[in-house]
Amino acid sequence: MRRNHSRTRQAITRLSLAIATSFACHYSFAEIVVQQNTSNSANIAWSDAQASQFLSDDEPAAQVSTQVTTRTQPVQKSSTIVLNNSTLANKYPTTTSNYNKTSYSSYSASQPSINAKAALVMDAQTGEVLYGKNTNTARSIASITKLMTAVVIADARLDMSEKIRLEPIDFAGAAGKNSSSTLRAGDTLNRAEALLFALMKSENPAAAALGRTYPGGKSAFVAAMNAKARELGMYSSQFAEATGLDPANRASARDLGILVSAASQYGLIRQFSTTPHYDFNLGYRVLKSNNTNALVRNGTWNINISKTGFINEAGRCVVMHTTVNQRPAIVVLLGASSSSARTNDANNLLTWVSHLPKRI
Repeated sequence: MRRNHSRTRQAITRLSLAIATSFACHYSFAEIVVQQNTSNSANIAWSDAQASQFLSDDEPAAQVSTQVTTRTQPVQKSSTIVLNNSTLANKYPTTTSNYNKTSYSSYSASQPSINAKAALVMDAQTGEVLYGKNTNTARSIASITKLMTAVVIADARLDMSEKIRLEPIDFAGAAGKNSSSTLRAGDTLNRAEALLFALMKSENPAAAALGRTYPGGKSAFVAAMNAKARELGMYSSQFAEATGLDPANRASARDLGILVSAASQYGLIRQFSTTPHYDFNLGYRVLKSNNTNALVRNGTWNINISKTGFINEAGRCVVMHTTVNQRPAIVVLLGASSSSARTNDANNLLTWVSHLPKRI
């Protein structure tokens, strides 16, 4: 835990240095090109060597075409995603050391019962849908929205060391909802800290401030969110603001699988979203903060990306990129009835995946 905490603190410092020296480059800090044609290859370009060093010693991903197809119930509409997949299976050790040789067919008949109203498990390397429940139905996604907020911020190559002062408007919430927070109007933090707050602790004022301070303000930020969704092929998605408090932020489980796959290309998002604990030193007080995902906090599974969410309209939600038996897998759960039901669903699905053959 201490090593993870130290790496995150060092990452914020290195990020400021890396981004500050990279503006002369024409490429995004971490640019992902996603196309709908398998004949074309995608590419990812770091802005410079310093950015590469910051991103947890990531190497530019090999070019891999992945196709989303369905193997299990219910029948899914096939679509093609072409993107770069980093070698996460090699970077992160497996959760279960012994590979179970039992055939996939024997497990497909005994899929876990899921409380959530919509769910998706996808092989992150091949794009194959391993488990699906109401995957094409658009639903309110609550703070899962913040994952798109993070992608847009990373793409913009903004100065991550720039100080952001939280304003009363950042606490006003959205759709009439209040923002409960340990932060206060007048608190000042840099953009990297705001992003860590938003991803790890799901702080709504931090996410709102990121959108407000985006070039062109909130309206430009929301436009960028929706443009990114279209670029990625998230056809049922709609974004209204940066926090997820507004139930108008909507997406299907299928779309969120695509978003998690894209977000997994950003070392910054991987590290910040899976930091178990962090002490934010604002200079005049320290905010001890924990990750909102219990599975990240307890370290049971190898989770590479995590984001939770809740509003009444959305229910309890979570998206994760994880590695089980050397299989990079994406898990999406929307509309669980409680936090414990959400955690149980996630554990059940990950346990089920751990018994599948490595490749089908």
